[in-house]
Amino acid sequence: MNRLTRRIGDASAGRPWVTIAVWLAALALVLPLAAVAGASFVDDLVAPGSQSERAMELLEGRFPEASGGSAKAVFAAPEGERIERHRPAIEAALDRIAEVEHVAAVTDPFTAGTVSPDGRIGFAQVTFDIPTMDVDPEEIEALGAAVEPVRGDGLTAELGGDTVFINAETPASGAEAAGLLTALVILVVVFGTVVAALVPVALALVAVAAGLGGIALLSHTMDVSSAAPTIGAMIGLGVGIDYALFIVARCRENRAGGQDNRTALSNAMSSSGAAVLFAGGTVVVAMSALALTGLGFLTSIGLSTSLVVLFAVATALTLLPALLTLLGDRIHKEGRIRRFGRRRSSGRPEDTAWWRFAHHISHRPWRYLLAASAVLLALAAPALRMETGFPDAGDDATTTTHRRAYDLLAEGFGPGFNAPLLIVADLRGPGVDAEGIPELSRHLAADPGIASVGEPQISAAADTVVLPALPTTAPADAATSDTLERIRDTVPDNVAVSGLTAMTDDLTRQLAYALPLFVGAIILVSFLLLMLVFRSVVVPLKAALMNMLSIAGAYGVVVAVFQWGWLGGLFNLDETLPIASPMPTIFFAVLFGLSMDYEVFLLSRVREEYDATGDTKESVARGMAVTGRVITSAALIMTVVFLSFVANPSPLVKMMGLGLATAIVLDATIVRMVLVPAAMVLLGHANWWLPQPFDRWLPRIGTEGAAVPPQPEPMLAPTASRRD
Repeated sequence: MNRLTRRIGDASAGRPWVTIAVWLAALALVLPLAAVAGASFVDDLVAPGSQSERAMELLEGRFPEASGGSAKAVFAAPEGERIERHRPAIEAALDRIAEVEHVAAVTDPFTAGTVSPDGRIGFAQVTFDIPTMDVDPEEIEALGAAVEPVRGDGLTAELGGDTVFINAETPASGAEAAGLLTALVILVVVFGTVVAALVPVALALVAVAAGLGGIALLSHTMDVSSAAPTIGAMIGLGVGIDYALFIVARCRENRAGGQDNRTALSNAMSSSGAAVLFAGGTVVVAMSALALTGLGFLTSIGLSTSLVVLFAVATALTLLPALLTLLGDRIHKEGRIRRFGRRRSSGRPEDTAWWRFAHHISHRPWRYLLAASAVLLALAAPALRMETGFPDAGDDATTTTHRRAYDLLAEGFGPGFNAPLLIVADLRGPGVDAEGIPELSRHLAADPGIASVGEPQISAAADTVVLPALPTTAPADAATSDTLERIRDTVPDNVAVSGLTAMTDDLTRQLAYALPLFVGAIILVSFLLLMLVFRSVVVPLKAALMNMLSIAGAYGVVVAVFQWGWLGGLFNLDETLPIASPMPTIFFAVLFGLSMDYEVFLLSRVREEYDATGDTKESVARGMAVTGRVITSAALIMTVVFLSFVANPSPLVKMMGLGLATAIVLDATIVRMVLVPAAMVLLGHANWWLPQPFDRWLPRIGTEGAAVPPQPEPMLAPTASRRD
């Protein structure tokens, strides 16, 4: 692996302008092609093999009129008024809605009886001639334009329903740019020059741009979740900056050690470049493992994020050496920032605070191991009470039209109105027949969790019947899941329950079933990869355990903030929320992969020192001394990037940003700087134990590369580099 990354770096550095031209050509090809060929993003919310999937397939095959997407145009008069006063304006809006492409029918709230008992709120049912997943955001925007004139008549007009909620695009907050600016400031402090700070940010932006273009192209070949670009950009910005930071920092360290620019860069690509390749590969493996859940939208998120991370690794291994070659010593000089109050360092590891801190821990390993573990377990404790549920429109920000429509419908017609169920009877199968439909309807209406059952809808061939039913409780309410399970247990075999609420409930159940398999697969693959790299059985076991601790701590913090409401005002949360059921799975994939970044970079240096000295305490101290500042800076940058997404209006994006930021902070501080050195000191030589048969059979792909000797007349590093 070291020779591979050295060769890639040397080749890119040897032809810098060719390398840059290739990247520019790739961007010029991918981005326009993505704009032309990329399809819209859709969320495939079908759990394979579930009852809701079978029901929807039955409807699409035999009763397509009942399987089309639907929306609701909701109108509300001011307090004390009735919408009847605004009937002409509403009917004009309905005429405009009927002209929107793919709208098959629009009901009139006044003739259809869809006006609330107090007469203040009403809705028009909008039916599309295509399935929900096929409705484009442009058509949703056209519906919004159709109802916009009504607002000038003194009415409130909003768009709701499953189709609007599913196809709504995640809004941006603009705080992401502030996160990048803050990351740039941190890099300036780390490197001392503006040029050196700009390089990692520029590479991250290139990687994200290429990755997002790739995601758009991917959406042309498969259904890609609307959350994929946001998550991909979030992860891509973080790892893109970090990967470049690690290589640039190692290159500057080599320069400070007396190597010329070419040798320093080649050695950095051999050591840190190999670590970047392995760390990025681990993230890709972890994210790709989302396919094991069997859920389309999670698979698309995993593949999309993997694509962005691959571009981040590629820019670090090719574009970065080209830029560093062209910049030469200017990366140390241009835009230098004077840092007051900082003493000149001798450059020796023994003179750093990290070296002293590592030795401090090594003298009291049990105390620090137990204290750090206690802190992580305390943070993780709330996760034991985690309540998951699939997000619905009521969980979105009140700035969105589908959330406001959700609230109006709940106010006018009850909370269960937003959780409609479709009871689908296959009259060709054994069970209930056409004569038994009235009895089935009465059976459903008698359930305490059902508020009402609508009139049966019969297909043209009279072989399929649909009974719409409304629960008494909201979509994410646990009582709604209980009602759904009770109905499924009591209806005949040829009757299935579908609808968005049933579909998301099936997704939640499948996620709970697949999570242990998913976690086990990631841990197993990561164990094997780490065993190959570090030639050890103990190191992978320790890494897996400690990664689990930091992830559990992040779970606990997210539960405390979002589910319990602790410090909710700080994050601009209006109410408590259940944890979105896909989040634990996505969190684990992302966090386990990212945690390996710091594990690899730290342990690579520790292993180098151990191979040279054979002293566990000293190798841990020296490894921390040369990587502590860089790892801390990298973690701080990634934390800032993730926290910038907490400002997003969407509570789900907030949840993702806070969870990732918390895990990175815990991993880079308590885990990597306290738990790891304490555990390694206690284990001693056992850290690197590998059974003899494994040592003979396993290929050698370690990240600790042999250094290239310095040139006969080395160019001393600039003063600014020696200070770093």
